[in-house]
Amino acid sequence: MSRFWSDVVHVLVPYTPGEQVQMPGLIKLNTNENPYGPSPQAVAAMHAAVGDDLRKYSDPSNTMVKDAVARRFGLKREHVFLGNSSDEVLAHTFHALLKHDQPLLTPDIGYSFYPTYCSLYGIEHVLVPLNDRFEIDVEAYMQPCGAIIIANPNAPTGIALPLKSIATLAATHPDQVVVIDEAYVDFGAQSAVTLLDRYSNLLVIQTLSKSRSLAGLRVGFAVGHPDLITGLERVKNSFNCYPLGQVQQAGAVAALDDHAYTEQTARAIIDSRHWLTAQMQALGFEVLPSHANFIFARHPQRDGARLAAELRQRAILVRHFNRPRIDQFLRISIGTDAECTALVNALGQILA
Repeated sequence: MSRFWSDVVHVLVPYTPGEQVQMPGLIKLNTNENPYGPSPQAVAAMHAAVGDDLRKYSDPSNTMVKDAVARRFGLKREHVFLGNSSDEVLAHTFHALLKHDQPLLTPDIGYSFYPTYCSLYGIEHVLVPLNDRFEIDVEAYMQPCGAIIIANPNAPTGIALPLKSIATLAATHPDQVVVIDEAYVDFGAQSAVTLLDRYSNLLVIQTLSKSRSLAGLRVGFAVGHPDLITGLERVKNSFNCYPLGQVQQAGAVAALDDHAYTEQTARAIIDSRHWLTAQMQALGFEVLPSHANFIFARHPQRDGARLAAELRQRAILVRHFNRPRIDQFLRISIGTDAECTALVNALGQILA
């Protein structure tokens, strides 16, 4: 039946998400989900939103959620764009802002959805190598380009760029859009939102999936200059005028306003990450310095794929990427203290 496909479908290599396995007693450390539940205020708001009004269309402009994002960052409503997950926000960003005559620059080791979007939308791109320490080298981006997109902290490495490096990217490319994907920023990195008043070419994208424990709700947003937001709105309204339902909007507003809860759970994850890093290093692993809710680690004497398989046999899922330069690493989400302890014990048994 592939003879009915459009030409672009034949060349697409779809993004492969982490496994969602249903297994009794499973310790799931492969998809960077938050081990703590969402804000009780968000849960209550979503329950309250379930009623007769669901027969009506939701607010297509997502006004309440935009206002909540604006309150959180000291911005105005016209600086905010909403989407059904940050992946949808990214998709509209690639479509609206990143296709130009010059190629898009993005790291060679980064969020693997970026090359997929480039294929989908016909965007020429150049993969800029990370340095030998798996860091983004800002100097390597000092070349002609149509736009730049990076995740900060980077995924899957977890390494974060300082704000001054992001400012350098924006300042040295004033005629190109610089997109900073901040899915993991609340776990110890610095947000580039503070730079928006200085750089009209900077777009920052965040999600409610990670630090706000709402991966199942599918809400993401972008903040930037109104000209960038208007471009995104034009694409969104040519695709889906109602990306967020009423329950999503209610939960998102409450989660964004309950910043104390977000800080509390993020702090717990950061503390667990420090503990797990130390335990992994004691077992002989090299662990990259992470500012995310996961770590990226390899053992100098053990094959990464084999380690992932042996953990799976013990009902512990971690993420292994069969890609150049990182095929010996495991990306391990930070779970509860009990889950992290079980992982360390299992690794100890495997290595012994």
